[in-house]
Amino acid sequence: MASSVRHTTIDCSDAYRLGTFWAAVLDGSLAEDDFPGDPEALVRADGAALLFVTVPDAKTVKNRVHLDLQPQDRPRDAEVARIADLGATVVADHRRPDGTGWVTMADPEGNEFCVERGPLG
Repeated sequence: MASSVRHTTIDCSDAYRLGTFWAAVLDGSLAEDDFPGDPEALVRADGAALLFVTVPDAKTVKNRVHLDLQPQDRPRDAEVARIADLGATVVADHRRPDGTGWVTMADPEGNEFCVERGPLG
């Protein structure tokens, strides 16, 4: 049998803080045994498990791997606004007049991710 992806691991400076942000973005939850100051935080959400690990290194370059989000219950533009209200920033706007495209955002520690168009636009 081949390997399977258990979770995606993201290095960061504060695992609990970033895990809390991503739990809100994904409407997921932190593991019951994760607390402020812990070196790791696990977020479980529909279709994803993200493990945040505190490391001493600061982020210095663009991510080589990133998440692409697709909102299911609201239009892309409303999702971009919601995620920005949670603490993310817009890095690049690739939306086109015909409604296609995506928005590249950064989480509170600068990790890039994209918000694509979903079924509601």
